[in-house]
Amino acid sequence: MLVLAGAPLGVNFAVVDGSRDACAGQVAPLHVADWRDFDALERFAAGVDVVTFDFENVPAETAQWLSARVPVFPGPAALALAQDRVSEKNAFRAIGLQTPAFEPIASRAELDAAAVRVGLPAILKTRRLGYDGKGQFRLRGVADLDSAWAALGAQAQPHGLVLEAFVPFTRELSVIAVRGRDGDFRAWPLTQNWHRDGILALSLAPAAAAPELQRQALEHARQLAERLDYVGVLALELFEHEGRLLGNEMAPRVHNSGHWSIEGAVVSQFENHVRAVLGWPLGDTALRAPSLMFNWIGALPQPAVAALALSAVRWHDYGKAPRPGRKVGHATVCAADAGVLARQARALARALACEDQLEAARPWLPAA
Repeated sequence: MLVLAGAPLGVNFAVVDGSRDACAGQVAPLHVADWRDFDALERFAAGVDVVTFDFENVPAETAQWLSARVPVFPGPAALALAQDRVSEKNAFRAIGLQTPAFEPIASRAELDAAAVRVGLPAILKTRRLGYDGKGQFRLRGVADLDSAWAALGAQAQPHGLVLEAFVPFTRELSVIAVRGRDGDFRAWPLTQNWHRDGILALSLAPAAAAPELQRQALEHARQLAERLDYVGVLALELFEHEGRLLGNEMAPRVHNSGHWSIEGAVVSQFENHVRAVLGWPLGDTALRAPSLMFNWIGALPQPAVAALALSAVRWHDYGKAPRPGRKVGHATVCAADAGVLARQARALARALACEDQLEAARPWLPAA
């Protein structure tokens, strides 16, 4: 999607990925290499003007190594911060964004003690290499401590775990923002998200929110970007709890909950990321139309062609082989107002027999 957004601007791309079937290889030259294959990366760096990434588990040391040879945006420090949940939460608190209670865990004894201080229910997570619900275990009570440690304890060394208090949040929100090389900062409207099994299922933009809540969310994103001297698109994932915002995670990249911006915003997160890392002026992030994105997980719903009969639907097939838990595509419904959006979203759900996916969002959509 970065390539598709940048090509009309005259930007040429090359992609490094360890998989021969990486979907970006459909639209740009693909160099198949491990991200720690520095001989291959040396050749890659010699042929490009700037490097970026769209996956937060690219090794930070690789980004650092590349930055000595070619500009890398976002910077390696931001990537490293986002790869450590404890450092990430400390950064949130440093800008005044509160988080659920948490404690780092390096041993079973520390887990037992933290369960008392943080309280249960709680969620045990790996400090590193976790996304889309991976590397997590929910503890409902003391009886779950043994199972949690059996599931994740082996990862306590060398990187550690973190125990986070479970928050009975009202909803999940995200801010997708972009900062240019010159410090220009812009953000798309606050987005409401729904997850299934830890993976994004739906995103609604704009989220219904009081202006003050929207202002706070954007200000937190701005402060975080400035603190990190960030360049490019970032996502700040938030919980709304008792009328206030809590920081959950940040993603140092274009983000799944911003995919709606391809059709729903004046300039998408993908185009603005390309503009930012190249040092070009940023584009308008204003809403073009209210949008609801359906994320397709595991396999595309069938018959996919039924979606194309609906004028408000835009279909995206990533060309990935089906696999449980894998993001293989999305569809975005755009409409002139919230009422039309709700009707079109229900029509899409009926056409693809995925009404259950839409169910969680129904309380936030106008009635038929």
